[in-house]
Amino acid sequence: MDGRDLVRSMKAVGSVGAAQGLRTVRAAWRRRRADAAGLPPRGAERARVPGTVQEVQPGPGGGVIRFSRSELRVTVAVNGAVFWGWDGAAPEPSYALAGACPEPDPRVVLEPDKDGGWRVVAERVTVVISRHGAVEVQTPGGVTLRRDLPPRWWEPVGGGPARWLQRSEVAADARFFGLGGRASGPRLRDGTYRLWNTDPGDAFGPADDPLYITMPVQLVVADAGTHLAFHDTSWDGAVTLREGEEGAGSGHDRAGVSELRMDGGPLRCWVMVGTPARVLLVWASLTGAAALPPAWALGHHHARWGFGSEQEVRRIVSGYLERGLPLDAVHLDIDHYDEHQVFTVDNEGFPKLPQLAEDLRRDGIRLVSIVDAAVKAEPGNAVYDSGTAEDAFVRDASGRLVRGVVWPGESVFADFTHARVRRWWGGLYAERLAQGFSGFWHDMNEPTSFAAFGESTLPRSARHSLEGRGGDHREAHNVYGLCMARAGYEGLRELAPEERPFVFSRSGWAGMQRYGGTWSGDVATGWPGLRASLSLVLGLGLCGVPYSGPDVGGFDGSPSPELYLRWFQLAAYLPLFRTHASLRAGRREPWEFGPEVLEHARVALVERRRLLPYFVTLAHLARRTGAPYVRPVWWSTPEDRALRDCEDAFLLGDCLLVAPVLESGADRRVVQLPRGRWYDTVTERAYEGPTQVVVDAPLSRIPVFARSGAVVPVRGDDGGLELEVWAPARGRTGGGLVVPDAGDGWDEPEVERYVTRWEGRRLVVEREGEDGVMASPRPVRVRGIGER
Repeated sequence: MDGRDLVRSMKAVGSVGAAQGLRTVRAAWRRRRADAAGLPPRGAERARVPGTVQEVQPGPGGGVIRFSRSELRVTVAVNGAVFWGWDGAAPEPSYALAGACPEPDPRVVLEPDKDGGWRVVAERVTVVISRHGAVEVQTPGGVTLRRDLPPRWWEPVGGGPARWLQRSEVAADARFFGLGGRASGPRLRDGTYRLWNTDPGDAFGPADDPLYITMPVQLVVADAGTHLAFHDTSWDGAVTLREGEEGAGSGHDRAGVSELRMDGGPLRCWVMVGTPARVLLVWASLTGAAALPPAWALGHHHARWGFGSEQEVRRIVSGYLERGLPLDAVHLDIDHYDEHQVFTVDNEGFPKLPQLAEDLRRDGIRLVSIVDAAVKAEPGNAVYDSGTAEDAFVRDASGRLVRGVVWPGESVFADFTHARVRRWWGGLYAERLAQGFSGFWHDMNEPTSFAAFGESTLPRSARHSLEGRGGDHREAHNVYGLCMARAGYEGLRELAPEERPFVFSRSGWAGMQRYGGTWSGDVATGWPGLRASLSLVLGLGLCGVPYSGPDVGGFDGSPSPELYLRWFQLAAYLPLFRTHASLRAGRREPWEFGPEVLEHARVALVERRRLLPYFVTLAHLARRTGAPYVRPVWWSTPEDRALRDCEDAFLLGDCLLVAPVLESGADRRVVQLPRGRWYDTVTERAYEGPTQVVVDAPLSRIPVFARSGAVVPVRGDDGGLELEVWAPARGRTGGGLVVPDAGDGWDEPEVERYVTRWEGRRLVVEREGEDGVMASPRPVRVRGIGER
């Protein structure tokens, strides 16, 4: 027995109580024994590289290049995405891809290159393959964006999954983004980032990694262009990044390096090139359109672990209503369950839950339920009994149910990688809908299983269906939350076909946007946690997950009034605007922080309500184009190096730039503005970018700027949709998109396109349609008119 494990076992018993502590000790030893018995020992390995080119077989969109010890399949799709797979790997099966792969581009040419290599030439990209297996992605003009060196495999002599290494080089000026939810971003500095979805166990800050959502998705921005690289394998691995350096050494540039090491799975890669907008559009065409949230989900949510009773929920809601504060949803955490058991209700604390939901809905407030992944392993528990009858739970290599420890105690876990199990689980949401819930947040689905030592998840040897292919938890772990989200989303589509499902998940993987969004998880209370909140939202958006947000105030602890307010002001401009806190944390209601904070929070809430039509428009555009609501300030000008390093501000769609206050005591801040004219939305003062400006940031607000010429759909005083138009500079034009939406359902509203222009001293706002241009049919309010 490892002495350190013994110490951890003793600490576990003491920290969580004797009964649960002993369970976590037993769970840790069970997990270790299961893996010792169920995983083959890794013995001697053989190293392998591709070798040299032997023959080439042209095919649609590219072809197959055979080396002496491997083969490489290269295909360029009609949307411009490049795929390559080693050892015969094909694009499918894949949990990331939505539907069938795009068709190969028939115009692509495979032709010989110099020194015995080959090249695949397409309209938007050229792929050069050296005779030893290096793969280079170039612009049509021949500028290299990415060069993957020949890969290396380590294969067990006795058979089994091969480890592999892929080292890639990018331009010296390039910056790395993505890899899922990273608290230290959005720009990823030099270091190693693990690809294994992980519950950190405690509240996290910028230094903690990995977290709940990891993805082998890199967005690389350089002077020569932007590209996204996705290595489609869900196995455990790590990415080591090293930014380049211009003029390093004897006057030569040092390339940036990305080194990917994986414990198994296919070595296959997708690369998309172009502007950031084009890259995300192609990425969305591969991995699926983002789920469209109902309009109420774009309002303000209030949550807490520990409401405990209907009376407390009603008290909190009354506090909002009596003070005239907008509120759109209330979230119930695990304390509303019967002894923490999923799909149950504590009838003592919540004896009339459907009535509570109905009363809240009359006031325009929806109830949202937590849904945990673990099921209490106890006969008589309805979910356990029906899941057992369905053979729905994960088993070990010997065929026994895998048991872990989560909030209800001894628990089992549904195998969401099986279509039949997903259908069974999706049907369970009928109980939630009958209780009056309108939305669902999935928790503990990395999946988490408490353990006194070792990893807090299932044994790596645990068996999964993997859509009938069969495999173990090493491959299934990272897609577990994704498949649970799919089960919930598809189940709700069946149970309530007239309504758009609202699902957001703590864990997930590439493609999770098809089923909903995510939130920060247990971000630490403190100024570093506030900064990490913005990093997570920006990074996830660049991985194709547009809907996310943090726990306002942090999950644990008691934020100061200033910290709470600054967090609140930031979150008012993020897709998911939710206050939340743990059982042990301080209050999160705005009035708990004093009258000054209450009034400033009211301003933020009213502004969020006013901007709701803009958020609805951004949601539709995210679904149609893949562009996130929240974008880095370099989104439209990635060639601007100063903007590439800006991490304390963001664009909200095309129209607004938000500069949150992320430091204690600050009442002014520096803002980096992109090119063009920008208006301070409060003072209406105009600034010409690109430039740095110093602006006031009093406690009452954070700086927000509107782009000159922007057309922003807002909620008018009468509740109807009106257009807020920011005057373009004299001699210039502007415009914007508006997507009117009834708030729910599956109708595809028409995108309204507006243009603005000057006619003498008069600003004209017109709508472009199939029949030509017409005067705006919607009320217009012009701002910035005195700053031409």
